[in-house]
Amino acid sequence: MTVQSCVKIRNEWDIVAARQMGRNVAKELGFGTVDQARITTAISELARNIYLYAGTGQICIEELGDYGKRGLKVIANDDGPGISDIRQVMEDGFSTSGGLGAGLPGVKRLMDTFQIDSSSEAGTTIIAVKWVR
Repeated sequence: MTVQSCVKIRNEWDIVAARQMGRNVAKELGFGTVDQARITTAISELARNIYLYAGTGQICIEELGDYGKRGLKVIANDDGPGISDIRQVMEDGFSTSGGLGAGLPGVKRLMDTFQIDSSSEAGTTIIAVKWVR
């Protein structure tokens, strides 16, 4: 059975709630403090992107168990305008908000797997997984 918890993202406090949920699940699964920080940083970036670019959406955390391995899946989805050029937003240094441009490429580096699906009709879904070492 898959355990999934979600936080709706509508304001900045929801970003904090999503981060805290991720940290709690990561701690329960046995992630060390460095990986807990990586996971919460990734969640924070994904939630902030939902808030800034889509307005609303949700962050869901799923516990994973596969052949004795344990991990955590982060699913960020929204019904926003979508990402017009995924290749561009995945370039280090690219920013539409005037930030450092570490956003999605940073999330990809922090997690073990990273997948993005986006369209103007359906919004954006990003799935990132981290396994306990």
